[in-house]
Amino acid sequence: MQSKATTVEAYIAELPEDRQKAITELRKVIKKNLPKGFQEHMNYGMMGWAVPHSKYPAGYHCKPEDPLPFLALASQKNFIAVYHMGIYADPKLLKWFTDAHAKASPKKLDMGKSCIRYKKTEDIPFKLIGELVAKITPDEWIATYEKNYKR
Repeated sequence: MQSKATTVEAYIAELPEDRQKAITELRKVIKKNLPKGFQEHMNYGMMGWAVPHSKYPAGYHCKPEDPLPFLALASQKNFIAVYHMGIYADPKLLKWFTDAHAKASPKKLDMGKSCIRYKKTEDIPFKLIGELVAKITPDEWIATYEKNYKR
């Protein structure tokens, strides 16, 4: 479910009330904990944070006119998704997150390669998401990205 919203505020405003509350809280936790240097934006029909071209002029290898993506939030049909490229690219971070999630939540972790899915808003471990987003700086993400993806 891609949104046509061009601002984060417009994206949030078009969500159902329960999703607005959860996405707003996630955004607040992310903004509080995300290291300086990432930039909030709308891309691919969802909210995201990326390394801006001013820091990484090459941009995203798949679409160089886009900034280097790092994190995104989306309200999908059946769940809220947190897309974190670091857990996809760094096996140590993935291990830390899966272990920490098991301690932070009684629910089984539902995730794909970079997508963490929460079917019920009350199951979102906000504090843990804050800890996760704090673990990688823009410079560390650029280095990981170049090591894993850049050709």
